[in-house]
Amino acid sequence: MTTARDLLFVTLDVPSSRPVEQGDLSLALAGAELADLIADEALVLDDDDRILPGLRPTTGDRLLDEAAAALVRQAPYESVEDWLWRRGRGLASAYATDLEAEGRAPGSRHRWMPLRSERPAPADSPARRHAADRWASREPVLTGLAAALGIPEGAAEEPADPADDALVSVLAAVNHALTELEAVRQRRRIEDAAYDNVWRAP
Repeated sequence: MTTARDLLFVTLDVPSSRPVEQGDLSLALAGAELADLIADEALVLDDDDRILPGLRPTTGDRLLDEAAAALVRQAPYESVEDWLWRRGRGLASAYATDLEAEGRAPGSRHRWMPLRSERPAPADSPARRHAADRWASREPVLTGLAAALGIPEGAAEEPADPADDALVSVLAAVNHALTELEAVRQRRRIEDAAYDNVWRAP
């Protein structure tokens, strides 16, 4: 199993402090893929947090292999944050669809991302138990990505930083991208409210 698939199970099984939006989850899943590709020596980060491709591993996971194939392999290389936005586009739906196709989670794709109470529970499986075991062990990358999504609800402690500086950089980039996405949402809400006020004015 991959960190991205484990994170998807965590978002379904562990209470969060806020609803997990598709866009937020997609960015975090793209970060999870980077973490696994670093572990597989498929890439390294330079001093400017640009992604330098390495080996082309065959991980046995379709979506992670797809991520490895999508790395920019010529200079100027892509920054971590640029990768998150590019690779993350629609990634939550891709992972949800993949798990449903494998029979690990019942329900149609559009039901995976509404409020938690409306989501179907994922089917019990070795993959789901693996995610639960990894979560229980407080593995730093998984808990760091989950914390960025507001999981768990009412957490009393910060997740531990990974020992690898590259993984710390990935987690920091995910948090920054999520902050940027929320700022965009806030601006849109303000603009929409202002537009509505104009039409309601006498």
